[in-house]
Amino acid sequence: MWILLASSFILFSCSLAPGNLQVRSVDDLRARNIKRIAVLPIDSFGAVPGDKSSYGSSTSAQGKPADPKDPAALVTDFLYSAMMALPHWQVVSEREVQEMEGMVRGTTPGQARKLGELVYADAVLFGRILRFRERVGEDLGVSSPASVAFTLQLLDVKRSDIIWTAEYQETQKALSENLFAIGDFTRRGAKWVKAEELARDGVHKAVEQLHQMLYR
Repeated sequence: MWILLASSFILFSCSLAPGNLQVRSVDDLRARNIKRIAVLPIDSFGAVPGDKSSYGSSTSAQGKPADPKDPAALVTDFLYSAMMALPHWQVVSEREVQEMEGMVRGTTPGQARKLGELVYADAVLFGRILRFRERVGEDLGVSSPASVAFTLQLLDVKRSDIIWTAEYQETQKALSENLFAIGDFTRRGAKWVKAEELARDGVHKAVEQLHQMLYR
């Protein structure tokens, strides 16, 4: 996970969003006037022994498109889908970003800024999957539930600083273990879901939080 400079936290406010989402943002986030946002393809943290957590980045080393079931590619697609469904901001097209991938390698703040300058974006959203563990079992019963964790960051291209951070992590629990999750439990069909569904849910919650903070 990226570690921000300690001094930057002084400028951040912290809030707990719905579910297992923690969000931080600079106090002047709305005043930054962020309109045009690019999405840098999500990266994966790396393999964890005994845990199918990482499957590589959304593009291969040869620059070829990743397997559509690759978690990093899935989360990137979820980001585009969630953001395109909301008004007020302009999302740089995935095709335009892909055209610049040969000049932008990696998912560091420096690479995010470079992409933003190339596509004339006000900000760049980038992130990393920390855990992506599939359930062991079926809809009605599992021996091991799905578990997902990822981070997202928004970089202000002009000022080169991180202005918003979201950290999402969830391991699905039985309703008897967590009565506070009854809303998510019923919305998900009262069943044990796959890691893909947890990731989609987390992305939508994070994007909605960001949108509210920027334009409410």
